[in-house]
Amino acid sequence: MSGTNKSQPADSMSDSLIQIRNLTKSFTKGQSVITPLDSLSLEVSRGEFLALMGPSGSGKTTLLNLIAGIDTASSGELLVDSQDLGSLSRARLTKWRSLNVGYIFQLYHLVPILSAFENVELPLLLQPLTRSERRARVEAALDLVGLSDRIHHRPAELSGGQEQRVAIARAIVHDPKLLVADEPTGDLDGESASSILELLRSLSRDHQKTIVMVTHDPRAAAVADRSLHLEKGQLVNTAG
Repeated sequence: MSGTNKSQPADSMSDSLIQIRNLTKSFTKGQSVITPLDSLSLEVSRGEFLALMGPSGSGKTTLLNLIAGIDTASSGELLVDSQDLGSLSRARLTKWRSLNVGYIFQLYHLVPILSAFENVELPLLLQPLTRSERRARVEAALDLVGLSDRIHHRPAELSGGQEQRVAIARAIVHDPKLLVADEPTGDLDGESASSILELLRSLSRDHQKTIVMVTHDPRAAAVADRSLHLEKGQLVNTAG
């Protein structure tokens, strides 16, 4: 593996969770055609923690949203766990995403009037689970992120780092194969950021979660197994 080489190699086709070939995303704005991603190819191994870096407008978040099934590509191939996302209808893509992907945002996106428990429970409400099954999963997720003692607290009663931990618990409560994180430490102080990065590192290393993280911070990228750089919709440096 290129980059920091902290875990398994990323070049095994049989062990790839994500396979991307000649992926292009473009749209029309006025008289111009904008191409955030241009014929990009990439493999991401199961359990790998990958950081995506690059300047604003380089295509990082576009790529993240395509991998997460939030957006669809203009051309090319994108497979996650052998599922071709381009072959799915909007409805099927939404169902696939709800089962397979956890999304971690920079600004947490918690519901202010709900407790930590209720925020984490939200992704489970549309699943065929009993109340006791939901409770067990929520309590396990909050325990994993170290917030069992804040289960009834609302976001306003939590620190920024604790809010992000609730958001991570919400992202993992349905046990997804893939976690995508868009600047997950961008709104945190140094100590809280380090704590969140160690939690993500543990989710990858100890719980075999595949993580794709967008970041501008080289210190955050250094925690990942591998760091890739995008510029104008293309990978320009795979040396980490």
